[in-house]
Amino acid sequence: MTRTTDGSAGDADYARIGEEYRKYRRPEPAFARAIGKALGDARTVLNVGAGAGSYEPTDRELTAVEPSASMRAQRPDSLTPAIDATAEDLPFADGTFDAAMTTFSVHQWNDLERGLAEMRRVTRGPIVVMTCDPDRIGDSWLAEYAPEVIAVEARRYPSLARIAAALPGDTVTTTRLPIPFTCVDGFSEAYYARPERLLDPGARRANSAWSFVDEVTARRSVAALRSALESGEWDRAHGALRTQPTYDGSLVLLTARPA
Repeated sequence: MTRTTDGSAGDADYARIGEEYRKYRRPEPAFARAIGKALGDARTVLNVGAGAGSYEPTDRELTAVEPSASMRAQRPDSLTPAIDATAEDLPFADGTFDAAMTTFSVHQWNDLERGLAEMRRVTRGPIVVMTCDPDRIGDSWLAEYAPEVIAVEARRYPSLARIAAALPGDTVTTTRLPIPFTCVDGFSEAYYARPERLLDPGARRANSAWSFVDEVTARRSVAALRSALESGEWDRAHGALRTQPTYDGSLVLLTARPA
């Protein structure tokens, strides 16, 4: 397994793009409630690909795993330090945890099937995965202005069927998560009604898909969005979104429970 200079084991280099991650990617309360409900009455919880600690429940005994040094350094003092390890090689005994979770992480693993098998090996109860459905990523208006970014994003996310197939002994349910107007977790769809936010370089860096297109392509996409906003083209095409309280995008919560 190849790691980047700061230890990142996935496909994104968080030493380069992760410095301000916590500023733009804060836990959205509506999503946190859904995750908490899916975890049920689990007392011990493993968070894989934990990053800066978003969505970690504070009312349970939490163990975090995160291979990126820059992301581990951004975890607030109120959370337990994360262990330097990867999803594919979890340093725990079989059945250690009541439940496990991972958010916005599975699309960055080098070996999805091995990572999920490892999560199931160390987990007695539910495995909760917050991810995006690649079949719906292209529905975003951003595809009109940054098609290369959207194409990269859709390729990176594993299909929901592939995730379910990697947990063959489990009963798997999938629930769509409506994205609220004021969503504070700044993945690209969070700005469905606030397109100006994606003109901010920091907001784009907090969405790793932008790091997979070359600088010329990224500048062209940003220029196209800026021009559409300044001319009123974006509002003529998508202005109704500015007052839409929620958006049914690609975000899903997948829960796998042992049969």
